[in-house]
Amino acid sequence: MQRLKAGEVNLGTSIMAVQFDGGVVIGADSRTTTGSYIANRVTDKLTYVHDRVYCCRSGSAADTQAVADIVHSHLQMFAQQYGTPPPVHTAASVFEKLCYDNKDNLSAGIIVAGWDKGGPSVYNIPLGGGLFKQPWAIGGSGSTYVYGYCDATYREGWGRDQTVQFVKNTLALAMSRDGSSGGTIRIAVITEDGVERLFIPGNELPTFWEGPPVPMTVVEAKKVVPTAGEGAPIEVEA
Repeated sequence: MQRLKAGEVNLGTSIMAVQFDGGVVIGADSRTTTGSYIANRVTDKLTYVHDRVYCCRSGSAADTQAVADIVHSHLQMFAQQYGTPPPVHTAASVFEKLCYDNKDNLSAGIIVAGWDKGGPSVYNIPLGGGLFKQPWAIGGSGSTYVYGYCDATYREGWGRDQTVQFVKNTLALAMSRDGSSGGTIRIAVITEDGVERLFIPGNELPTFWEGPPVPMTVVEAKKVVPTAGEGAPIEVEA
């Protein structure tokens, strides 16, 4: 079944946000794909929208960057007008309205997370709009591989370190299964004190069971020598 319109290509990613007692941890892989072509292997999908509010972007890079820029502008105006940082719910509501009102023209799945006077919070905005407050949220093509892991592993009451490790493990599992996700893991820990950025390079990703090693098969090399006259070429040992 053809799911894409003429001129469209498959896009993929893995994004995640998890709330803990003192803040939120957001994370994403770093691969940007255009069909089967890797357009950028070190993308930063964790986007600043205000001092304690970030978003994780999935879908079309152009669409999500444009939406994030518009929301950033709205939140700057909010802070100037009211003299206080915007709540996370306000930022998520602006994202949701833009995504819903333009659902026929955008490919944007966004997770908004941050800290405000009410504490940490995570909001999921799937493709087409909608606003869902959740203790944890995952998105992108890689998320379909790890819902079961998240359901079985997540526990309320975690601290910072446990939450960071949970995000690292989840994204590493998604990246190992999803061909459109990969590269490195970028993480941000958002608390009342500020934003701490973490980076996990590809050679330091958590590893899990990947099956038994595949034995190497030695194939004898041969080369084909064309004959001077008629008849089939002659195979000789290389």
